[in-house]
Amino acid sequence: MSTATAVLSEQGSWKPKVNPWIIGVVVSMAAFMEVLDTSIANVALPHIAGNLGASNDESTWVLTTYLVSNAIVLPISGFLVELFGRKRFFITCIAFFTVSSFMCGIAPSLGLLLFFRILQGAFGGGLQPMAQAILADTFPPEKRGLAFALYGVTAVCGPVLGPTLGGWITDNFSWRWIFYINVPVGILALFLVQMLVEDPPHFARIKKGFARFDSVGFSLLAVGVGALQVVLDKGQEDDWFSSRFIVVLSSIAAVGLLSLVAWEWRQEEPIVDVHLFRNFNFVTTNVMFLILGVALFSSTVLMPQLLQTLMGYTAEEAGMVLSAGAVAILFFLPLVGKLTTRVQVRYLIATGWLVMAASMYFSARQTDLLISFRSATFLRVLQSLPLPFLFVPITLAGYIGLANEKTNAAAGLMNFMRNMGQSIGTSALTTVLARRNQFHQTVLASDTASPQFRIAVHGLSVQLSRAGLNTQAAQHQAVARLYRLVLAQSATLSYVDAYWLLAVAGAAMFATSFLLKTNEPGTGGHVSLH
Repeated sequence: MSTATAVLSEQGSWKPKVNPWIIGVVVSMAAFMEVLDTSIANVALPHIAGNLGASNDESTWVLTTYLVSNAIVLPISGFLVELFGRKRFFITCIAFFTVSSFMCGIAPSLGLLLFFRILQGAFGGGLQPMAQAILADTFPPEKRGLAFALYGVTAVCGPVLGPTLGGWITDNFSWRWIFYINVPVGILALFLVQMLVEDPPHFARIKKGFARFDSVGFSLLAVGVGALQVVLDKGQEDDWFSSRFIVVLSSIAAVGLLSLVAWEWRQEEPIVDVHLFRNFNFVTTNVMFLILGVALFSSTVLMPQLLQTLMGYTAEEAGMVLSAGAVAILFFLPLVGKLTTRVQVRYLIATGWLVMAASMYFSARQTDLLISFRSATFLRVLQSLPLPFLFVPITLAGYIGLANEKTNAAAGLMNFMRNMGQSIGTSALTTVLARRNQFHQTVLASDTASPQFRIAVHGLSVQLSRAGLNTQAAQHQAVARLYRLVLAQSATLSYVDAYWLLAVAGAAMFATSFLLKTNEPGTGGHVSLH
């Protein structure tokens, strides 16, 4: 029997010693810590700035440094697994993520906090793809969809719960506790992973040596991705390409990433397996993960931001609206996991994108300043419905046509694209809301010279005069109130525009879904090597 045949025979017969569902819960718990930390610190930035004597602009680097280091590690996690072994790498990531979380909590200055956030993001970068890859190898093909549904709870609900949980902890305790809460979870996860998780036999044959570490590829990756993340994070704040800083960093990012692809394409053992992008299905699903990241973040942020900034909702009330969507996700994820064993994943993906386009269209039509709590909750549930139909099937579709030993590299790249989508979603959403708000203000303010505006000012002035104001004060107050109304209306219309853009993106991805390869439901998407 040849070596390749022997490896495949072992892969087909190997089963974990522990119940796969117990392993699934353990690795998902470890990944949930990292997913939560991508958004939990957002609402605590003003408190961090005030406590550490930093400006609000300086405090945003608490988010940026984490995202940069996290994004650099995600695409090379497959290489690091081959270097150290998957279980050893996973345990190392959990241990140092936990330690760096504690160090973030006790950081006495902003500089040290940023340093520990870099470490936290770097070691956290291995948790999501390793959890996904462990599930792919631990469960038999016919149950892989249900396993990814379990993982989807962490990946989809984490960003939703992060801001709400972070706000509650910050208001009731201290911003430092948003980092301390990782410590007991990390210690428990570390113990359970050490006891329960094991590597499949074929991992012993593919471990690499340090002498083969691709230092050139890693340098290009770090420079390119790091510069891109800073551009996305600071672009709107610096007015994009009118800033020399943004132009320079954009050029560095473009040169670094293009050089990375060219360099890695010629390497026999690349640190980022760009050869995976020869597979059309893998390319398409990565694009979908990018758009899903944009939609996931945008839809999570738009509704609570609208309710808090324009309608006076508290963070807790806005969180309740988000929680209704999270409940819907938790209900439908197992259902979609079961459907993957009976229905081709591309049809499930198409359904998800179609529902997303419809829900965003409906949200655009229903969003206004008179929206009730019940209506906002219904819209959030509607926006959440497509996420289970996208996350699990897209993950399965990404493995169609890939060999088993590519699981780790594929998981790293898919999680990298989804995280980059969230960064792009942050930047795009901020830009769209700001620019469209300015546009609508200009259009609405242009009507101030119209007879209708003068009639409205006169009518409001009369009412204020009857309430006790003198004529001049009543007129000034009337203009001020109408101007506030213009500001609120223009801001609302900018949210409507954002929903329209998400609807168009969903419709485009719906059409793209039918380009994916067919699969036999329940096979898990892998093919054998010969």
